[in-house]
Order: sequence, then C-alpha cells, then structure tokens
Amino acid sequence: MNPELSTASAALSGKLIIPHDNKYREYRSTYTTVGSPTVVAVPESAGDVAAALLMARERGLPLAVRSGGHGLAGSGTNDGGLVIDLRRLNKVTVLNRRKRLVRVEAGARWAQVAEALSPHGLAISSGDHGNVGVGGLATGGGVGWLVRHFGLTVDRVRAVEVVLTDGSAVRADASNEPDLLWVMRGAGAGAGIALAFEFEAVELRNVGYAQLVARVDPAGQVLQRLDSALKDAPRELTTALMLSSQGSLTSAFITAVVATDDEHVIRRAIEPLLGIGEVALQQAVITPYTNLVPREHMHSNMGQMRSSTTNGLITDLTPAAARAIVAMASGPTPAHVQMRSLGGAVSDIDPAATAFPHRHQRSLVIASAFPPYGHEALGKAWEPVAEHTEGAYVNFVSNPDKATFDQTYPGTTGARVAALWERYDPEGILRPDN
Repeated sequence: MNPELSTASAALSGKLIIPHDNKYREYRSTYTTVGSPTVVAVPESAGDVAAALLMARERGLPLAVRSGGHGLAGSGTNDGGLVIDLRRLNKVTVLNRRKRLVRVEAGARWAQVAEALSPHGLAISSGDHGNVGVGGLATGGGVGWLVRHFGLTVDRVRAVEVVLTDGSAVRADASNEPDLLWVMRGAGAGAGIALAFEFEAVELRNVGYAQLVARVDPAGQVLQRLDSALKDAPRELTTALMLSSQGSLTSAFITAVVATDDEHVIRRAIEPLLGIGEVALQQAVITPYTNLVPREHMHSNMGQMRSSTTNGLITDLTPAAARAIVAMASGPTPAHVQMRSLGGAVSDIDPAATAFPHRHQRSLVIASAFPPYGHEALGKAWEPVAEHTEGAYVNFVSNPDKATFDQTYPGTTGARVAALWERYDPEGILRPDN
C-alpha cells in the first residue's frame, strides 16, 4: 500500500483502491470524465464513509463522491484526490408492502431497483437509464419515464440516511432534521453524503411503450403541436424527444411511455401524437417497466462519453422558442437536442416543499455537444434557446458555476440552499469550487 495511506482507518482495510491495483482502471473514472485519484474508497457502511472523510481531511485530499458515475459534470472523480465510491451500498429492501415503503441504498443502479421491486408489483419514478446511480438522481431531482404521473424521484423520498462531513450519521425525515431532508431533495450534493433513501413506491408492473418518428418543420410547428397534445394528455403519458438533422431534414424521435397497462388509456394517450404532423408509429407495446431501465444498461464507466451539456425549462412553447430549438438542432454546431415532458404530478407539489422549485414549467430542453465541440461552442448555439427558458435542472449541467446555480436554485430557494450547505458542510469540502 502507498506509505501515505498506511495509517488509514482499520475500517477501510481491503476497501481502498490505489493506482497500482488491478481494479483501479474500473474505479478511476465516471461516464464522462477520466480521473486520476490518489485513492478510491469503496465503503460498505456509514462508519466506512466517516473513515474516508477523515482520511481526506487528514491528508488534505480533494474529495469526490460517486453513486453511479453518470453525472455530466464529472464530479464523481478527480485528479490527485480521494473518491468515495458507493457501489457496494446497493441493497433494495421492501420495508412495508402495504404502505409501499422501500429502502434503497445510494450505490444501487436503477436497473437493480426496478428488478428488485418488480416481483412486488412496485416501481419508483426514476431516470431513463438503468446504469444511473440512485444517489445522484435522488438528490438532484429525477426526471424519468413516470414523471408526469408519479412526479420527480425527490417527490417520493420520505427519509434519507446521511453522513455529514464531520463523520456523523443522521436520519433526515419530516420529524427529524426536516431542513436536511428539504435540501437533500434537490440540492443534496452540497449538504452531505446520502447512504440510503426511503421511498414511497407506486403500484406498477407494466406500461404502454411507443416509439414514433416525426418530420420537423423549420418553424417548429410539430413541436408546438406536441406541446399542445401534452397539455390535454392523460397524466399517465410521459414523452422524451430527440432531434436529429441531416442536411435540411430534421426528424423528431419520440418515445412515449404510458404508466398503465390499461389499453384504453394507452390508446387515448398515444393517438393524439399521431396527429401532430408527418408521423410514423414504429412500435407500440405493453411491456414490463423493468424493460425501460434494464440490467443490460449496466456497464463500466471509463470516461467514454466526453461531452458538454446544458439545459433549460420552458413553460409555454411559443413559436419563437420552437424555431430556436429547431435552429439549434440543425445549426452549424452539431448539437444533440432532447425535450422531456414535465407537468402533471410535478406541478402538484408546492415549489417551496423541496429544493427543486421548478413546478410550473412543462418542458425540459437539453443540449449536448461532443468533441471537438466544447462548452464554448455549445454556449453560443444555446443562446437563442436560453432566451425562452426559465430555470435549469442540476443533473443536466456539465459546467456548473454561479450562473447555473442561480438558474437551478433561483431566489429564496437558492438562499436557503446556500445557507443549509453552509450549516451542514461549513468547510465546503463537498463543493467542487472549494
């Protein structure tokens, strides 16, 4: 072992990975970023996490925390620091089937969660990829395939088990540490290290699933018609759209998920989508929810998806906003553009109830650029769209700064988040800008 780490707590014996270890390549990086940490700690308990925090403090090592490693900012790794990798904390337990109360450890992947809950006829509204870790998503928001019917992932969190930066273990719920619960539901990355969540799951086995392709006009009228259809759609319907341009032709690839196995509701939700323009229905099936976040998604993260990503929230898709989105997708900077539907159950929650305050907006627009195009090129391409957005979502920001903080946590929400980060992490060791 590296002599500098020879005094590590006995609790971490066999749980430290350093550059000379065979496993180091598998543990050094995230999905987007290749890191070179001095050491990776792989804890199995709250005590292990506390020991890793102490090690980082004693050695003066920068700290990174990782659940699944899909964070676009790459903050789940670093160079020359200590990484706390939570992958061994991955248990999923049904605590009370009647109340649908489920405990999920932060290092689990959503594929594992869906697979474990399926025999019980339960699901948790999560992201849209099975390899994403629970911890990062469930502390940031959680926009996924069930969002319009069951809300954000944070909306289903009833308690969080947290290790604070002083090493103390705390349970945050409505009665105990309610301020910590509030900040962990939307802005948890700067307050503490989440080890486990208690969720109120939902009754769900099968869903309607459809894939459609639509030709997109330069004026973006197809996007506006989709927006109008979603205003009147059953809450069970959630859509995700990807724009792709080849020359003068822009196409929208639409995935529609209907959170029920009722064929009548599925038909009623999907049929209006066929009327938004030149649309081809590629497939429509009823399928288990586990097929949306399958175990096949799980892979090692080796920094394979270098990218720059930004996003914004839109309440009403005006003609000018629709034109700007299409122009960005078909412009000189190749941009991967997505649109996710919101509204429905998301809007039921008081904006002040969690650290995710964006409750009235109905669309999330995400833009990514890949090498050789970087953050600066993406920013220029994004500017015309940004004029029509209000607010941003923390989990789709690759270059967080003061401006994106203010967009993500505006006004009184941002003031409260900053105050609670200062209270629970006064040294700022969880904040990447520290």
